[in-house]
Amino acid sequence: MTVIGIDAHKRTHTLVAVDDLGRKLGERTVVATDEGHLRAVEWAGQWPQVSFAVEDCRHMTRRLERDLLRAGHRVVRVHTRLMAAARRSGRQRGKSDPIDAEAVALAALREPDLPVAHLDGPTRQVKLLSDHRHDLVVERTKLCGRLRWHLHELDPELQVPSRGLRRYRVIDELAARLADLDGTVARIARDLLVRCRELTVQINALERELRDLVEDLGPTLLAIPGLGVLGAAMILGETAGAARFKSKHAYARFNGTAPIPVWSGNKVRVRLNRGGNRTVNTALHMAAVTQTRGIGPGKEYVDKLINSGKTKTEALRLLRRRLSDRVFTALLTDERACQPTDRPACAATSSAHTATHLQPLPVAA
Repeated sequence: MTVIGIDAHKRTHTLVAVDDLGRKLGERTVVATDEGHLRAVEWAGQWPQVSFAVEDCRHMTRRLERDLLRAGHRVVRVHTRLMAAARRSGRQRGKSDPIDAEAVALAALREPDLPVAHLDGPTRQVKLLSDHRHDLVVERTKLCGRLRWHLHELDPELQVPSRGLRRYRVIDELAARLADLDGTVARIARDLLVRCRELTVQINALERELRDLVEDLGPTLLAIPGLGVLGAAMILGETAGAARFKSKHAYARFNGTAPIPVWSGNKVRVRLNRGGNRTVNTALHMAAVTQTRGIGPGKEYVDKLINSGKTKTEALRLLRRRLSDRVFTALLTDERACQPTDRPACAATSSAHTATHLQPLPVAA
């Protein structure tokens, strides 16, 4: 098996091929376009068995991965720290595109259980919409802070309810009060209020669209107490297929709920994992907090842990780990049920998403 490591950039991709013993066989640089990807596939055709390895940077490699997969090649993703470790242990000093590409290939040879790339499914649409909604919410929050200071300057006695600037009734009442005011501050406040209403309309529309997608793709996931539409959308979009994880423990490591062992000797100790996918971790934390308020079985579990000597924070972490296992099972259940042959709606969603891709690249003879 020949492994081709790829150092991907916006303009060009550098490829280095190594054999199963790590010896360098060749090097090639192609442009980061469909035509350049085709040249890479043709160049790789000189070896009978080829596997591609790319550094795990989806914004740079997503299009490249898609073209390589459609050409029939296997693509694995190498974490940045694994590539950096392989580069530091190499004989050639310095840093360049060929050195990085060779380090990616060597890391792929050393690590047998790297994640394998797949074509994007319907959950990518959920991720894109969820991320876009999050960006709009952040923009609205910043805008509301500025608007509140202007309102305070115009009328210190004007009280705007907490989170009131996301409600149409409050926005309309403020617009009516600002309509008769003159001056630059009032004009800026009116402009910010108009923009706030526009953002609220877009955010609510995205939430409705996400609700339809999540109800179709993850009904079992939505049935978990404490997990709403937005949390389920975050989990679906970031997980990108639970079947790619070999066990619930691997999924827990992915989302950062699995503790890190830090012991030597006979006493087993662990510490908090601050890594992992923080978006999924946040969704699990929100579900755990909601359950502790009496929605679902989480409150009884947390109370039992607190009575046994755990702190509330430690109990929440253990509940979050238990929720990770339940979410993993629910994701697998939904993925098995949401096959194109069984669920026409899911098939239509997947087909509509796949139609946005380019046509497959021809395989070099």
